[in-house]
Amino acid sequence: MMNPDVDATDAVLHASRALLGVVARSIAPALDQVSLPQFRVLVVLTATGPLRMGALAERIGAQPSTFSRTVDRMVTNGWLARAANENSRREVLVRATPEGQQLVDRVTERRSEELRAILAVLTETEQKEIAAALRAFATAAGEPHPATLLTLGL
Repeated sequence: MMNPDVDATDAVLHASRALLGVVARSIAPALDQVSLPQFRVLVVLTATGPLRMGALAERIGAQPSTFSRTVDRMVTNGWLARAANENSRREVLVRATPEGQQLVDRVTERRSEELRAILAVLTETEQKEIAAALRAFATAAGEPHPATLLTLGL
């Protein structure tokens, strides 16, 4: 494994701070309605579709016993719904409600708008270079491509 160049590391750190700013600005209005961990639950469920409680807790990195209280609050507030699994009536699936999906969509649109404005300052060549570099970075970090997630049913 190659040692990363100091300049490359500094550039990625600098870019990560810029991207964190975009993320923070895009999510700030949503935090009046849900907590950051609750928003993460909504993001996972809108990306994957309904999941069993244990599978959802695992994806979030939460303890299933304490995580159920978070889901209870989100169900009470209308962000999530529970339903019996059609294939196994003993299993309960958790899904985002239309309101939960809309919240994630609004945050994603705000983020996309800001990213488009930033990218518009760059030349077409620079935009293509950034796209290629970020795809390579995401792959190296182990982030699956969204199309792969859909193919795998995740």
